[in-house]
Amino acid sequence: MMKEIRNVYCVGRNYKLHAEELGNAVPEQPMIFMKPSHAVVPMNGDALNLPLNRGELHYEAELVLQLGSHYEPGMSLAESISGFAFGIDFTLRDVQSVIKQKGHPWTAAKGFKNSAPITPFLPFPGMEALLQHDFTLLKNGQVVQRGNLSNLIFSLQVVADYIAEHYGLGAGDIIFTGTPEGVGPTVRGDILELQWGNESQGSCKIG
Repeated sequence: MMKEIRNVYCVGRNYKLHAEELGNAVPEQPMIFMKPSHAVVPMNGDALNLPLNRGELHYEAELVLQLGSHYEPGMSLAESISGFAFGIDFTLRDVQSVIKQKGHPWTAAKGFKNSAPITPFLPFPGMEALLQHDFTLLKNGQVVQRGNLSNLIFSLQVVADYIAEHYGLGAGDIIFTGTPEGVGPTVRGDILELQWGNESQGSCKIG
């Protein structure tokens, strides 16, 4: 069962092919940004009110972890995870392009309300079990993204150690672990659905 969400950490460019598809260099250390907890909403089939008047809105599907206890670098991450889910890191791509050129923070492009819908959390089955199935994002019934944690640039353990060392990591914090290649635009009326293996985990409609 999901604990109250505290901090929302996100890992940018954690899949090599995704970094390449956007013309970005592969980072040498985890690239961490944050979203407000107000960005998180349940992915339960409802329509999401999103800022569609601010240029292209892109989907980025990700596996999401939640911590159930305080974590320090070097601890066993597996013993600290309370559950996992799947989510979408919605991004205002045109806004982000301008922000990057100016060297400004990403909050305007990443942290708007409803920008982090997540499916219900599942009990954590262990690290190896997470590798057994791909997670996929379907747009209007068609697969547009497919990811597997085996393709991460920085493992979950490395990401957690980095966040804990630099920012702190504790009970209730969630981590969006990175998106695979295939990100793209979405428009009003689209239905987005997240699956793990062949099982649907949640969906939303772009409102």
